[in-house]
Amino acid sequence: MAVTRRFFLKSSGIAMASLSAAPSFLKRTALAQTLATGKDRPIIIAIFQRGAMDGISAVIPFGDKNYYSVRPQIAVPQPKSGNADGAIDLDGYFGLHPALAPFKPIYDEGHLAIVHAVGSPDSTRSHFDAQDYMEAATPGNKGTADGWLNRYMQAKKDAKATPFRAVSFTANLPRTLLGPAPAIAMTNISDFGVRAGQGNGQVAKGFEELYSQGLSDALHGTGKEAFEAVKMLKRANPAQYTAANGANYPRSQFGQALLQIAQLIKSDLGVEVAFTDVGGWDTHANQGSSRGQLANRLQDFSQGIAALYKDLGDRMRNVVILTMTEFGRTIRQNGSGGTDHGHASVAFALGGPVKGGKVYGKWPGLAVEQLYEGRDLALTTDFRDVFSEIASRHLRATNLGAIFPGFSPNPLNFRGFIRG
Repeated sequence: MAVTRRFFLKSSGIAMASLSAAPSFLKRTALAQTLATGKDRPIIIAIFQRGAMDGISAVIPFGDKNYYSVRPQIAVPQPKSGNADGAIDLDGYFGLHPALAPFKPIYDEGHLAIVHAVGSPDSTRSHFDAQDYMEAATPGNKGTADGWLNRYMQAKKDAKATPFRAVSFTANLPRTLLGPAPAIAMTNISDFGVRAGQGNGQVAKGFEELYSQGLSDALHGTGKEAFEAVKMLKRANPAQYTAANGANYPRSQFGQALLQIAQLIKSDLGVEVAFTDVGGWDTHANQGSSRGQLANRLQDFSQGIAALYKDLGDRMRNVVILTMTEFGRTIRQNGSGGTDHGHASVAFALGGPVKGGKVYGKWPGLAVEQLYEGRDLALTTDFRDVFSEIASRHLRATNLGAIFPGFSPNPLNFRGFIRG
């Protein structure tokens, strides 16, 4: 059976970006070098909530008197209201949605920070545009070629980087990892490389032979690196993985993606950037209050992240989990018992480097005159300040201007949720 490079990549569960676009990647011999472990390097796990999560239902401003008047059916009851489904009090003003209960112990430990009224200064209400702007970190600019996490990797070169430096558990490489720096996308570890099944051995043998038949040095290096990456991962024995510390991941696609992120990190394969996403946040109808459509999404979301936090254990000392969503929802509920496209929302940051146990950001208020365009939660924290703080204080990036073009990150605008 003749095996071509195109056939191998098409037939495998691997999507490697920039195999032909990044000369530094083609020439690297990283797999022959000593790997830095997850305990020795800062790691970011980025999670995108696609569809625009309703921030004021996730982190309820129960201390704002206007909250309940604009949401007669979908408001989450106050804490200690006598309702078992009431919000979980955080600080006397904000409360967690009850479906986010798995977050509360982490918040109390001081390793979960919440940034409220955060989002993009761009006014678009288009999911596609807003997600693109956030992943590129250039709001309003559709011409940006690469994503901010890819630019971070470009700016902070690592001679000992492995093919697993940046990994996304998505069907395709996300916008935020597009660019010259190499990254991998996969949907399942067990499908990474040559899929098991009839003819597997023949395909694998043919692929290995293909890259030993006198192709150019650069192409030969790329093929060998890709093949070695597969073998590297197989040695981690993914089928035998068991979560640690009693962590119990949801059986959902999102939960299983997080489980596999933990596995890669604990396998010491050199992961520095991990990404996944989760949909279902576009709650135009039947959003629900403490229970219902949104509550179900929040439950899966928080259980998965709490399991990841528990599973990684002491490795969380160098890990930050960051969540983001393209924009929030309207303050008033609509006629279908849901909410429409809004403006600012909320972000969560978890990990050992996080100075948690606090809701960060200036609260803009929910009175009509305080709303953005008279209908939405106003923005008081630019998402780029959140990203910049993590890039600078956690990932130790120094050239923030290169990572966030057209923006001037200023530490005075950082919210202070990452320990210095």
